[in-house]
Amino acid sequence: MFDISFGELLLIGVVALVVLGPERLPTVARTVGALVARLQRFVTSVKSDIQRETNLSGLAELQSDIQDAAQTFQRRIESELAEVKASADTLRGELATAEQALGEMKDSVADAVHAADANLHGAAGEIQTADMPVATPTVPTVVAPSMAMAAPLIDPSAYVMPTSAVTSPSSDTPSTPQPAVPPAPPSHS
Repeated sequence: MFDISFGELLLIGVVALVVLGPERLPTVARTVGALVARLQRFVTSVKSDIQRETNLSGLAELQSDIQDAAQTFQRRIESELAEVKASADTLRGELATAEQALGEMKDSVADAVHAADANLHGAAGEIQTADMPVATPTVPTVVAPSMAMAAPLIDPSAYVMPTSAVTSPSSDTPSTPQPAVPPAPPSHS
């Protein structure tokens, strides 16, 4: 603290002993010691106050730095959140448009299916009506040899003549009739 050596302290002690005397010297020494202790405590408290203020100013700077960083981070997060919300809104709009288009496509496909189904049922009804066998009576036909030559596409063997319509000259008894066989398709060989 002070630059006082041991020799100087010894010299001050000898002068104090001569000036104060041996009776009052111990009381004065105690009082000076108490004052020096008080002075040391005061200096220590001033040092701690200065240190505390320095720390508080550092903490205040640190606190302001942290608050600035937090505000910057919060602004960045809010801007990114706004971008994400905008993207989500855009996607919702596109999704709604796609759903609407899908609904329209579904409706048009359903209409096309119903129209095709109606056309199919109408065509099937026409086909059924056209393909229904018409009951026509079978009339025995006699094919002349000249007709067989004139129409080569007609196969005379495809037609069966009932034998009851034609009687043979040798017998007067009718023979059993044979069933009519439909004509075979013409062969193009």
